[in-house]
Amino acid sequence: MQQRVLVIGDIHGGLLALQEILSNANVGSNDKLIFLGDYVDGWSHSPQVLDFLINLQEKQQCIFIRGNHDQLLLDWLEKSKTNFNEEMWFKHGGEATVKAYNLISAVKRQVHVEFLKSLQNYYIDNQNRLFVHAGFTNLNGVAFEYFPELFYWDRTLWETALCLDTTIDTSSAYYPKRFSNYKEIFIGHTPVTKINETKPLKYANVWNVDTGAAFCGSLTIMDVDSKEYWQSKPLNLLYPDEKGRN
Repeated sequence: MQQRVLVIGDIHGGLLALQEILSNANVGSNDKLIFLGDYVDGWSHSPQVLDFLINLQEKQQCIFIRGNHDQLLLDWLEKSKTNFNEEMWFKHGGEATVKAYNLISAVKRQVHVEFLKSLQNYYIDNQNRLFVHAGFTNLNGVAFEYFPELFYWDRTLWETALCLDTTIDTSSAYYPKRFSNYKEIFIGHTPVTKINETKPLKYANVWNVDTGAAFCGSLTIMDVDSKEYWQSKPLNLLYPDEKGRN
């Protein structure tokens, strides 16, 4: 059986949605899975999502990209930042995560810390396709980025793609050099629901696979080659007694 390469958008503690899309896409052990980050914060299953991913990588090839919420959780678990803004984190989904971790043992927390530390800032495959949670700013590409935090915080890559004049030829000096470094770029971080869309979107050569699972949107898994995709039910239907990041 030919291996599929499947990319998964932001999960935000929605284990039920993750299980649903893997079933919908009929994912098998031969498939390669690339997760774009933000596994936690929002719905109540953040620890369970990490457990699921840790076990999943024992069964098949997985690439795990670091999201900003994953880094926030790591900072909280390690208490590594004296200026950590817990109140702001709570407003953006961290409260549900803290409540969930109140039920998690110290041993399991340490397993999660090691997993979070192992996440990659980005991944480039053998077809020069870039997978990154948020974006990058250096014109010459991710290897030249001055500030690694931008891999999981930047929004300017997607904003530029949205605003780009589609009549500009890719060989033109006016075409953003950031885009021309890669055949395709796959991101999450900024939900397409912010522009009233519900499916993965492509602008320039940038694919946004975050379909708003943190809020009232669905979780998406997409075949990188064929662009066929599968979605879960909206997360607020899977977690009717919770608020997520709404």
